[in-house]
Amino acid sequence: MRLVLPALAVCFAALISGCEHAPGYPPAAIARPSEVTDFATLYNQNCAACHGRNGQNGPAMDLGNPEYQALASDDVLNSWISGGIPGTEMPAFAESAGGMLSNRQIDAIIAGMRKQWSAPNAFGGAVPPPYEQPQTADPHRGQAAYQAHCASCHKSSSEEITSPTYLALVADQQLRTIIIAGRPDIGQPDWRHDSPGGKLTTPLSAQEVDDIVAYLGSLRNAPATASIPSTAQAGR
Repeated sequence: MRLVLPALAVCFAALISGCEHAPGYPPAAIARPSEVTDFATLYNQNCAACHGRNGQNGPAMDLGNPEYQALASDDVLNSWISGGIPGTEMPAFAESAGGMLSNRQIDAIIAGMRKQWSAPNAFGGAVPPPYEQPQTADPHRGQAAYQAHCASCHKSSSEEITSPTYLALVADQQLRTIIIAGRPDIGQPDWRHDSPGGKLTTPLSAQEVDDIVAYLGSLRNAPATASIPSTAQAGR
């Protein structure tokens, strides 16, 4: 009996260790979704569908644009990713707002974007207009500025950014960001290239950017905007 018990113990230990190598048994511990911090994994699962596989050529903002990365601060990116953008298709991703991502994962996405797509001196020494859209802009001045600087390129139906349908899907701050940083993935120039063909001319002034955004915002279709789920509803 004294010899049988140790032998059984050895066999039991061997069986347990052998299970780890049985067919279908995971070769290593599987990380919980909340523990994943790899940028490529997080971006592809949560961002690529709207922003493109490499941050470009998606229906949403061109995150791969170095000018956008230079314009938007970490706090801004964190705010948009965490809480979403009200009145748009950008939902809240933070767990605290009903999303699936932890604060650590959101920080990992921001750090990954910076590493992948930011560039030193993205504006080539130029000083862009401020990031935030003021509440004091004048849509009447904006209409004149739009006609002078924007209408010649946006007169075709495929580029008609004055369409209420389009404007119902984007917030004023998004319009401002696109005007300032551009969207090189679709040929949209930044605030310095305001002539047909993208030829460098006199840049838009900060006041002109303010007013153009106010003008476009004034054209937004209120009923269509009201029908879009709020950020709180989208996160439920």
